[in-house]
Amino acid sequence: MPRITVPELIAKKAKREKLVALTAYDAPFARLGDEAGADLLLVGDSVAMTVLGHENTLSVTMDEMLHHSRAVARGSNRAHVVFDMPFMSYQASANEAMRNAGRALKEGGAQSVKFEGGVRYAGLVARLVDAGVPVMGHIGLGPQSVNTIGGYKAQGTDPQSADRVLEDAHALAEAGVWGMVLERVPSELAALVTREVPVPTVGIAAGPDCDGQVQVMHDLLGLDERFRPRHAGEYATLAGTIRAAFAAYAADVRAGTFPEPRHGVQASDILRAHLRNFD
Repeated sequence: MPRITVPELIAKKAKREKLVALTAYDAPFARLGDEAGADLLLVGDSVAMTVLGHENTLSVTMDEMLHHSRAVARGSNRAHVVFDMPFMSYQASANEAMRNAGRALKEGGAQSVKFEGGVRYAGLVARLVDAGVPVMGHIGLGPQSVNTIGGYKAQGTDPQSADRVLEDAHALAEAGVWGMVLERVPSELAALVTREVPVPTVGIAAGPDCDGQVQVMHDLLGLDERFRPRHAGEYATLAGTIRAAFAAYAADVRAGTFPEPRHGVQASDILRAHLRNFD
């Protein structure tokens, strides 16, 4: 089955078809998301927190992102795979950004790259697009800027900062992004951006009027009971189910009831006879 292409994603906005995006970090969950009909699988730098145990997204490296992206690409067939450019993989220079974006497509198996920032990165977007790299933007809250903005704070909440978000959106659209993530901005502002730009907007904590929505897989599945962000749609609570399964397994091992004969390899009569010689 062919992958969903950039023109198909852009066309969905005109058709008023909502884009469905999920984060994915490995082949099994990528396969399940793909089979469920996700349009986009975002190999998010959130892997640093959800899978690798870091406190924020800043620690994940380009090589680690490539490792996870390859797994997602192998596990999916239809969804458009978006590679989240990690912190300091594109900020240092345009040439380094070009090289790393190329690696995302060539080595990571992705079809697009995504990075945070608006006006200041419009020139880089144009250069990447001109080189044949599809780019998805990300404005509003940028988790990679957590140390600069003082935490995971909503953006665009006053007239001045709302104007900056809108300016960022226009700059990215004019530079050639095929779409953009709007994170943690007021719903009314997200609706305005969605009306004003010709490319799809994908929201997270940005209200219902975006052209699509993205959720972190672990939030959606309820895999981390310690972290339940307000914007998350928790469609399952699997942490308790998984813990109970692990506990049941541990109890059976300690009681000697696992494994049963059906779980192993049974010796033939000839082998049993041979082994009796060692008694």
